[in-house]
Parts: sequence; C-alpha cells; structure tokens
Amino acid sequence: MSFPRYPKYKDSGVEWLGQVPAHWEVCALKRIVRMQSGESITAEGIQESGEYPVFGGNGLRGYTSAFTHDGHFVLVGRQGALCGNINYGCGKFWASEHAVVASPVKQVKTVWLGEMMRAMNLNQFSVSAAQPGLSVDLVSRIATVLPPFLEQTAIAAFLDRETAKIDALVAEQQRLMELLKEKRQAVISHAVTKGLNPHAPMKSSGIEWLGDVPAHWSVAPVASRYSVQLGKMLDSTKITGDHLRPYLRVYDVQWGAINAEDLPQMDFDHDARAKFRLIPGDLLVNEGGSYPGRSAIWIGQIDECYYQKALHRMRPYRPEADNTRFFYYVMSWAANQGVFVAGGNETTIEHLPAEKLRRYRFAFPPINEQFALAAYLDTELAKFYTLTTESQRAIDLLQERRTALISAAVTGQIDVRNTDES
Repeated sequence: MSFPRYPKYKDSGVEWLGQVPAHWEVCALKRIVRMQSGESITAEGIQESGEYPVFGGNGLRGYTSAFTHDGHFVLVGRQGALCGNINYGCGKFWASEHAVVASPVKQVKTVWLGEMMRAMNLNQFSVSAAQPGLSVDLVSRIATVLPPFLEQTAIAAFLDRETAKIDALVAEQQRLMELLKEKRQAVISHAVTKGLNPHAPMKSSGIEWLGDVPAHWSVAPVASRYSVQLGKMLDSTKITGDHLRPYLRVYDVQWGAINAEDLPQMDFDHDARAKFRLIPGDLLVNEGGSYPGRSAIWIGQIDECYYQKALHRMRPYRPEADNTRFFYYVMSWAANQGVFVAGGNETTIEHLPAEKLRRYRFAFPPINEQFALAAYLDTELAKFYTLTTESQRAIDLLQERRTALISAAVTGQIDVRNTDES
C-alpha cells in the first residue's frame, strides 16, 4: 500500500531529515523534551513480581514496591551495547539509573515522540567503546522536527494501526517457525527410534526414554559400537614449537556445522598427532557447557586438523556396521530430549564425560537402514530448512518495512492525516 506525500516541503537543513513538510517546525530535541536519568535501584530491590514495573536501559527488568514516575513516557537506554533503544513506561513505574526519561516541555503525543526518537537512531551517538553510554547532552542538541499536535496524534494512530498489522504477520511467521521446529524434531525422533517401516514388529528397548524400537534393531551401549576419545588438553606452553597444528574448540563445533577457518594452533608431537588427528566421518561431540551432546561430522574441510579437550571424537569400530551420519541424528534427538542434562533440566550445566557417554544405550539398526534413515533425514530436514529460511526472510522483510514505515511517518515523508480506517 502506498501513501501520499505532503503538498509542500522545505529543506530542513538537517542531514538525517532532508526535506520535511513546509509547515513543520525544525528545532533541537531539547526544545521538545527534557531528558533525565532515572533513579538508582539495587538488584535486591527488583523482584519477579510486584506492584510497580521497573524499567532499565533495555526495557522491563522486574517489579518493585515504589514508583518514580506516573504517566506515559518515552524511555531511552542509557548504557550498554543497546544504548539509545526506545521503550515506553505507562502508569506508575520505576525508571532505573540506566534509563533516560524523556519528559515533554511542549505538548506532544508520546507515541509520536518515541517513534521519532527511534528513527533518530540514537545508538550512533554513544560514547566510550569499553562500556557504551549515551551522551544526553549531545542527544539533546540534535535537530529534529515537530509537527502540529493534531498531526502527531494522526501519526501515532496510524503507527498503532499499521505496526499492529505487521506485528501480527511477524507473529504468524514466528509461530510457523516454531511448528516447523517441532515437526522437525518429531521426524528425527520417529526415524531414529521407530524406523521407516510402519509395519515392523516392535520390542521394548528396556530404556524408559527410548521406549519401543523395531524388533530387529540392536540396543547396545555406545562403547560397543564407537570409540570415544576426548581431545588434547590445551597447554599454553605448547602454542609454539616445531609441530604446530590447527585444532577445533568447543564453539567451532555447532549443530551440524564445523568452523575450520582461522583456527588456533598448538604443538602436537608424533604420538599426539596419531592419537588426535581427525579423519572424514568422525563425529565430534560437545563434552560440556551449555549444550552437552551438540554434535557435527568432520568432513575434511582442511587436510590436517585436531581437536581440544572438551570435545569427544566418536569413530565407529566397524564402519561397515555403523554410520556416523545416522548417529549424528541420534545425538540430535537425544540432546533435544534432555537425555544428556541432569534430570532433563536444560538450565543445569552438565558435563558429558567419556565414561558416561560410553555407557548410554541406543538403538542401532542394520547398516543398510542406517544409511537409508540418514539419507531420508537429510532430504526431509532440507525441506524444513528451506521453509524456515523463507519464514525468516519474510520476518526480516516485514521488520524492514515496519522500520521504514515508522521513519517515513514521523519525518513527514508520507502524509497519513487522511488514512484513518475507523
């Protein structure tokens, strides 16, 4: 949908504004609002629930029993990487010292004011690289526009209406992405625990979280099928030497993907090279941290590579009997089920030591089925990836349109005075 422009414009003399409606006032922001930091509050003074909300630099932080402001105000983030971001405080609330409260000195519509300040991209005026902070004095001197109050009201109503439509479309795409994620996990779960033959006789696996599996599958501990080798301990004294080789760290191994660029190097002598060298087809598994069990397959991105402690290398004893691509999907299913975290609680940081990983029992189909299941999952998950990518692209475009629409409305690049749908 296109919107008309105003009948007459003038040069604002301000680079970021350009041409503005001829009857709009151009003035420094301090002529419109007074900007002042909120009041200090301790972490102990903020609760998960309470009578009055507490707003910090990045929005709602929690609740407290007192308030500093009463009304409808624009709040600007004062510190941190997101300083300059815009939020709103409405009713009685506490504004912390990390939020700047914009109090009008002229009659303004709060939503128009907030969205106009958002369009100013205040983060660009942060100072100090170590801990970015907003210079209130600098921001107050920035020139902006001030439409007549009735036009501010029209712009605010327009933005409420149009952004609500866009937000609803974004929410639909986000719901779709969640459904795709759930469906993806369901497809993996069914494939690695039930197989592709719906008529296959079943048997109890004897494992509660595994349930029934096809009767002809083997249920066995990992140690009976795979060697599990923890990587080399990082030694700061070994970062120089005659046998420097690249090695992978935990964060180089993400789900299904391995970073092999700009890797650090460590000295690996002859015995260490024999023990820790990766070969294509090795499955690398995260030993600890926030996601134990996170896995990816080494495909030989570079000729010679090793791996650090905190990563397990899994290699089948008999490649003719086990396929690591299939077992990668088993690990994906198990990690999603919470098998590798304490009590299934994903908020608990757990480790997956080699002896524990070796004891886990899983279902292993015959090798021909392992290859068939891995190929099936590769194909099906590629479809989910395509659909998810399309949804994310739609979200990105909608959010770009939202930003552009807000900027155009608050700076007068479109005339929304006669767009009321009521």
